[in-house]
Amino acid sequence: MILCIPDVLTPGQVSHCREKLESAIWEDGKKTAGHQAAQAKDNMQVPAGHPAAIETGQGILKALSENPLFMSAALPLHYLPPMFNRYSGGQQFGTHVDGAIRNLPNGQRIRTDLSCTLFFADPDEYDGGELVIEDTYGSKSVKLPAGHLVLYPSTSLHHVTPVTRGARLCSFFWLQSMIRSDDQRTQLFDLDCAIQRLAGSLPDEEAIKQSTVQLTGVYHNLLRQWAEM
Repeated sequence: MILCIPDVLTPGQVSHCREKLESAIWEDGKKTAGHQAAQAKDNMQVPAGHPAAIETGQGILKALSENPLFMSAALPLHYLPPMFNRYSGGQQFGTHVDGAIRNLPNGQRIRTDLSCTLFFADPDEYDGGELVIEDTYGSKSVKLPAGHLVLYPSTSLHHVTPVTRGARLCSFFWLQSMIRSDDQRTQLFDLDCAIQRLAGSLPDEEAIKQSTVQLTGVYHNLLRQWAEM
């Protein structure tokens, strides 16, 4: 499932984050790439331990924890702290697949089930820079407004097209979900969306109430079977 999530950050939060990142140190993005990815990667990144990256990343994770759509779709268990990249002057990232295992700062390993890209620059600020994700139904090109996020399976082949004008500024990170299977996560997400829609419409009708209870039971029973803690 590829899901675009609007308004993860408010315009004010986006402006604050951009100010922090503009004052940060930027280095060659190849430093954090594996051997194969380094051959395709051409961008700049903020070092993971830089104070601006840590503070901004914590703010992103707090905002996501308060976003019902994201939490329902991702069912997160562990996060790799958000990182930050910038593309300009023709920079791009060729087709690649994200590494399956990542190391947290504390030495713990996580499985990368889902990849996240959060945009900090609006589409009219730069030309190119589309994130192109390949899935079962073909390729999807993503270029979102500042403050919006795209969530997609880390198993997907994807690339970033060359940025020919301006600069593309984003945060990118991975998470391990409680649900390993993308198909199972999608089923749970669809169920949860149905529950929320039913709960919000005609709550006084007994049939609607019964349906909501039934769907809620199905959701939690599937979650009980599939969740990995």
